Amino acid sequence: MTHIRKSTVLITGGASGIGKLMGSKCLQRGAIRVLVWDINPTGLQQTYQEFSKADHEVHTWQVNIGDAAQVQQAAEDVQSRFGAPEILINNAGIVVGKPFVEHSMAEIERTLQVNVLGAMLVTQAFLPAMVARGSGHIVNIASAASLLPNPRMSVYAASKWAVLGWSESLRLELEQTGPNLKVTTVTPSYIDTGMFAGVRAPLLTPILQPEVITEAILQAVERNRILLRKPFIVNLLPFLRGILPTRVFDTVAGRWFGVYTSMNDFTGRPAADPKPAYATKP
Repeated sequence: MTHIRKSTVLITGGASGIGKLMGSKCLQRGAIRVLVWDINPTGLQQTYQEFSKADHEVHTWQVNIGDAAQVQQAAEDVQSRFGAPEILINNAGIVVGKPFVEHSMAEIERTLQVNVLGAMLVTQAFLPAMVARGSGHIVNIASAASLLPNPRMSVYAASKWAVLGWSESLRLELEQTGPNLKVTTVTPSYIDTGMFAGVRAPLLTPILQPEVITEAILQAVERNRILLRKPFIVNLLPFLRGILPTRVFDTVAGRWFGVYTSMNDFTGRPAADPKPAYATKP
């Protein structure tokens, strides 16, 4: 089992959404300290003040995880002060909800830089020290979008398919390296944090409440679970896609369950929302 108590936990996108909530819960579970990386200075300041008022040890860094130089500099600072974290949660992510034909190249590059390269860069910065220590637990927040296609999510889905494949491959590599090097991959559906404002919940797929999914994630970490899919119906997606002809699956997912129209009314967070772009994702 992975012990959150007496551990150092680093969370990207940790100044809002489920990232912030996971940080709070880790401290409540007895983590020595939480290290918060985020791009939003206001969110970082608020998080620091809230956690500090509760007499918890928290340290914050303003980092664009899509920038290799920033990641390396922040990681060197972390390791010089605290060593590599026992638990690394790659939570930061962004989404642009519109048809692929309407995407700009800047939007495509930014989505891939943050969602895919960001998680890889942060992990790569700390993994050698974890391997040398012989222990460490990496948590990658992917998405149910990594398990099926969805209109108006083409670039986001592509990034999450990449995260899932990388995360599972990394898990196998680390299992061959040492018994105490763990990877947990999380594939939740839509989460009620505001990032996916306007989406319509597919049939039998309720929009997840932050309190519920964060508790499930931390329990999965403590139990060294390989995969966490939420809600339960997400567990059926690989099976259904495997046994059903593609057109039949499209009918089931699209027409019956309404997955393919769930993003039709997507608005996301309004521009004035002070929360950062690197936050919760499904």
